Amino acid sequence: MIRYIFICTLILGVIACGGYRSLPLVTTPADWKTQVIPQTPSDNSGDAEAGFQYVINGDYIGSGVPMALLPKGMANRTSDSLLNRTGLNENLPHIVTAFQAANGIPVLNGNCFTCHAGKIEGEIILGLGNPFSDFTRNLTPAAKALDLGVQLKFGKNSPEWEAYESFSQYFEAIGPYIQTKNVGVNPAARLAEACAMYRDPEDLSFTFNPTYSMHRYTLASDVPPLWNVKKKNALYYTAVGRGDFSKLIFQASVLGIPDTIAARKAVNHFVDVVAWLKSLTPPPFPREINTALAAEGSLIFNQHCSKCHGTYGPNETYPNKVVSLSLIGTDPYYASYAVEAPIVDWYNKSWFATSPPKSWFEPIAGYVAPPLDGIWATAPYLHNGSVPNLWSLLKSSERPSQWDRNPQTAEYDYQLLGWKVTNLEQNSKYSYETGLPGYGNQGHTFGDQLEDQERRAVIEYLKTL
Repeated sequence: MIRYIFICTLILGVIACGGYRSLPLVTTPADWKTQVIPQTPSDNSGDAEAGFQYVINGDYIGSGVPMALLPKGMANRTSDSLLNRTGLNENLPHIVTAFQAANGIPVLNGNCFTCHAGKIEGEIILGLGNPFSDFTRNLTPAAKALDLGVQLKFGKNSPEWEAYESFSQYFEAIGPYIQTKNVGVNPAARLAEACAMYRDPEDLSFTFNPTYSMHRYTLASDVPPLWNVKKKNALYYTAVGRGDFSKLIFQASVLGIPDTIAARKAVNHFVDVVAWLKSLTPPPFPREINTALAAEGSLIFNQHCSKCHGTYGPNETYPNKVVSLSLIGTDPYYASYAVEAPIVDWYNKSWFATSPPKSWFEPIAGYVAPPLDGIWATAPYLHNGSVPNLWSLLKSSERPSQWDRNPQTAEYDYQLLGWKVTNLEQNSKYSYETGLPGYGNQGHTFGDQLEDQERRAVIEYLKTL
């Protein structure tokens, strides 16, 4: 039961089978190469510290596992002191938050750091995507076991069940849709789509009849670092998230909030959460940098890369460009599905898009060229995390087709900038298989024109960002 409870609390950061051949795929070459995403007005009045406190202590998920279900001493056995929390959260690990549900019952659920706190050589970095999350398991048995545990201990007429029910409904709903094909990628978009499928778009209440149907094959993505939010005019790799960021970031709350009344109460705090996100800065490269080589790399980068990824230093620029599938050449399935996904129409008719502050979905058949701040820490690379280090990103012929990195023994490669990996001839638990649709490592071959010494210079420069 303990294992099932913690599996449940981990799903915020986020049973597919076969059928990929019917996935939508853009096959007609685009008549454009890049598009600039326009800026939309935003509320910059938030309080960053208040936003951080809400992220680590807030009730934005709305419901969760009753704290009374946890065995005594369980929190103390799994605690860490990273967030220095008090009260209900004093002894809990940083990836979960305890709060009072609407009826006053203390409950537990995952928080933003389930997916947005990565670890490099033992150090947890808040805002860094977690590259070792494992969504390859079927979560449906965990959902059913948890339901049974709450029912047996408290009964369906209890206040504990009332505090748990909304989470239960959506946990069971998402199970068939968020099982990924590789470890390390995140099905957050699928989680949101599966939850929305069982919500009324106007008041966000649960509906037993799905409002649309979803494809069964799970496409997933790498988790981008949160410190880049301040530079973006659109969220997500496909530029789909437009308008007010407080609602877009709040969207994960569809996992447990009951309706728009609770949603409005929570989203009012997300102006502060956005302010906290915009205050984040990337961790500096922790080792010595060859400044002469980095200066050489800066010239090469500004000549070949800056038009899409921006410039860095005292007068930074970031163009907010989407690159067409035909130009970027990376695995097209994630972007192609985003264009056709039924949640786009649902979202644009929903409370999110029809009430202030408004946000909306506007996908493009391409991928955003992201900011590169702190890129040294953000391996693996590409939108699907299929390339383990920057060297092979810049030299496509050296990308492994199947590779492995074990989270228990993970070593960081400070020269190639990425994870030290093992090339494999057969699957292991932590292997990444790039031959699967949606998980391919092709494309982004712009670095192939460079000589090895030029690549070394560019990588040295990227350490400075």
